[in-house]
Amino acid sequence: MDEFKMLTSYYNIPSLSASDIRRRAAVAQEWFPGSSSPRVELSMGKILNPNCPNCPLLHFICCISSVKVKLPTRLNVIKNDNESWDYTKPYLVRRDRGKGRQRQAILGEHPSSYSENGYGPPCPLLPLPGNSRYKLTSVDVPDMVSYPLPQSSSSYSGHAPSSVAMVSGLHPSKMNCTRIFNLFCLYGNIEKVKFMKSVPGTALVEMGDEYAVDRAITHLNSIKVFGKRLNVCVSKQHAVIPSQVFELEDGSSSYKDFAMTRNNRFSSAGQASKNIIQPPSAVLHYYNVPPCISQDHLLRLCTEHDVPGFVKFKMFDAKPSSKTISGLLEFDNKTEAVEVLTVLNHYQIRIPNGSNPYTLKLCFSTSSHL
Repeated sequence: MDEFKMLTSYYNIPSLSASDIRRRAAVAQEWFPGSSSPRVELSMGKILNPNCPNCPLLHFICCISSVKVKLPTRLNVIKNDNESWDYTKPYLVRRDRGKGRQRQAILGEHPSSYSENGYGPPCPLLPLPGNSRYKLTSVDVPDMVSYPLPQSSSSYSGHAPSSVAMVSGLHPSKMNCTRIFNLFCLYGNIEKVKFMKSVPGTALVEMGDEYAVDRAITHLNSIKVFGKRLNVCVSKQHAVIPSQVFELEDGSSSYKDFAMTRNNRFSSAGQASKNIIQPPSAVLHYYNVPPCISQDHLLRLCTEHDVPGFVKFKMFDAKPSSKTISGLLEFDNKTEAVEVLTVLNHYQIRIPNGSNPYTLKLCFSTSSHL
């Protein structure tokens, strides 16, 4: 301590106290030269003691006294607390050390006790909208709607909770970040998707919360997509960080951020209440389709994208004032339906003289057949 004071006083460096030097030294050692966010540049100054040009202490003080921190072009904020805050994602909440991201689960929390064969009985999860025709009339009963909770999956028993799922068994040329989003968005919001360069056919999927990962594992683990069986489990990572980005076989990027996309279906309680958590089935429910689209148009769309065509078609009656139509598509088996949903979900349908395209939306139907 005395040595630091003597040196800084003698060589007229009043701005550096002993704690300042130690703090800047720690910053320099941690961020220079290995880390790039934030980047630290060291400006070399003249050695103040001409009689001792090789003095390591003096040389070090001169260098770190001119640390310049450059603002990075991108910040990876994974929590909102008194240390960091992402104003573009106000729903991030504080996480405890070692417990991963702890956002509010928009479909509700798990029951406090688990049973051997599942999560126990269904529990109330979401408030119904005020204008809902299913609203309860009794003032003594809260307005709630219940969803059946998924069954527990043995593939990730014992793992620490995480909002990141690891998906392996992906087809190398037919699966990409967008198609993973199309499939996994049925069970929760998707934040980021990243393919792992070191493990071909494997990707990390960061979802809105750990319960979305739970639902995805329950319903998508062991299903077949493009002839390969998926393995979905909880990742040890608590966030997906964009690193080692490369080009996939189809030419698309190995990393994509979906946090701000409008195609996420659980961004609010109102949106989430419209979703039915359903396992894959041979019948797809389609909606948000322009009225001019016919059965032949949809069959042609399947052919153009090299996916199986449906064997039965049903269009729901729409109101005269409705700008979109919806209906059901039945396929020969569940695997064909999964592949069609993976490829065509969120396909942009453009119509002649239309200003904006229609986003085709697909989900698994509660109907087993038409």
